Amino acid sequence: MRLPIYQLDAFTDRTFGGNPAAVCLLDSWLDDATLQAISLENNLSETAFLVPGENGDYDLRWFTPTLEVDLCGHATLASAWLILNRLAPERTGVAFATRSGRLHVTRHGDSLLMDFPADPPAPTAVPEGLEGVLGATPVAALRGRYWMTVLGTEAEVRDLNPNLDGIKRLADGHMIVTAPGEQVDFVSRFFAPGSGIAEDPVTGSAHCILAPYWATRLGKQDLKARQLSSRGGELRCRLDAERVKLLGHCAFYLEGRIEVPDHKRAGREADRAARK
Repeated sequence: MRLPIYQLDAFTDRTFGGNPAAVCLLDSWLDDATLQAISLENNLSETAFLVPGENGDYDLRWFTPTLEVDLCGHATLASAWLILNRLAPERTGVAFATRSGRLHVTRHGDSLLMDFPADPPAPTAVPEGLEGVLGATPVAALRGRYWMTVLGTEAEVRDLNPNLDGIKRLADGHMIVTAPGEQVDFVSRFFAPGSGIAEDPVTGSAHCILAPYWATRLGKQDLKARQLSSRGGELRCRLDAERVKLLGHCAFYLEGRIEVPDHKRAGREADRAARK
């Protein structure tokens, strides 16, 4: 099988910035082992797989190099950009059926606006040993879908060099670290060794946790955020009741085709050979 594949940099307006995501178009679902193998071969934070659904919408799944995830912001943004700018530029929006419910993405000027479920984090005790794992003193610890640690300054977040094995042990392999920003409302980084990702460059799903926290702390609904990975990324967030609206750009990088073994065809040929 020859399958179309694209790669885009999400949450940035420049190539080689933001978070790269692969988007693979399918006519129907392949088996999970093949989807996982493609994602491992791509070796990006996430590969998105799209299958056309009803009424012009799409079924959407996301895989890291090691597992399937329930929600991924940057690969959703990349998928929507591809549809609305290359596959169906006449459209103003698209909806995706996912493991996290129905997700809508619409045009917003020259950006795209994603509508995701909010995940307000609950305060929790700071895990014993976390300060040593991070090499910084936590101000607070909270938990939503992922653990979140609050530090005092942007510089502390930028300079972190955490022990990833420690994050696996103390925080289920996923940790958001955040602090007030100097030129934006807040900054963050996201470490995800539990999903086969040492550090994710820009993480939309983490902002479903970050936006409710900072909206409450700062007393404002509209927030400007920056993720301080080496590639870096910019997001605008709005808390709207039980939803988080995320605004971002994409930069197109490549288009091609991948060759994947057709296991069904191989099985049919094996059956024919056995009958001879």
